[in-house]
Amino acid sequence: MSDGSHARKHAERSLHDLDRVAEHNGAALAEAARLLIECVAADGLIHTAGAGHSLAGVLESFYRAGGLAAVRPLYHPDLLPLHGAATSTATERRKGLAAEALHEARFNGGTDVLVVFSNSGINPYPVELAATARERGSAVIALTSKAAARGAPRRTDAGTLSERATLVLDTLAPPGDTTHPESGPVTAPASSLANVFLWNLLMVETHERADEDGISLPWWRSSNAPGGDEANASRLEHYSGRITRLR
Repeated sequence: MSDGSHARKHAERSLHDLDRVAEHNGAALAEAARLLIECVAADGLIHTAGAGHSLAGVLESFYRAGGLAAVRPLYHPDLLPLHGAATSTATERRKGLAAEALHEARFNGGTDVLVVFSNSGINPYPVELAATARERGSAVIALTSKAAARGAPRRTDAGTLSERATLVLDTLAPPGDTTHPESGPVTAPASSLANVFLWNLLMVETHERADEDGISLPWWRSSNAPGGDEANASRLEHYSGRITRLR
């Protein structure tokens, strides 16, 4: 019977991997924070997008205690595996869906910023999102793995998400995403953990840099903490007209 030593060993390795992610992305996190601060200060919106399990990053970014209120998630039900696993894979590969999602979100570019979560960033949906946003004058921040992209087949002539983005926060997830056992990985995917970790690092960097510059940002409070509903009321009033999923 296992005494939990395997899990403990993997936990130690995961902490080491996350430390590598933080060190690797230091400069990019500072630049990404600048882009978010400029966007919110100009009363723009941060649009977040993903497909499949990368939607976990989108959920973490939206209407979250400790998160920015100026976040508008891009979402289509067919992208979520809970609505159909095989369908979600096929949907991410469908050309033209990015244009539909951006139209539904009333994405006009300019001061708005697009953040795309995608492990390999090779499918048409994330690549077309980034390409279209760049064409409309917006900065694009990609949370993706360059190593995973190198080891994956190409599904669009438009390149990869990391090639199309303005800025890349690299999750350093390996090709195939799994990390255990080290000799032949079949389980313990790395990308979801790295996505949430990088997003939290970005929120910390954004808070500190805005505070240094005397800029007040709209942070959500927990609705289940005393005073949370009252603190969030002004955020809901200000953003719900443009972010329909807040209603």
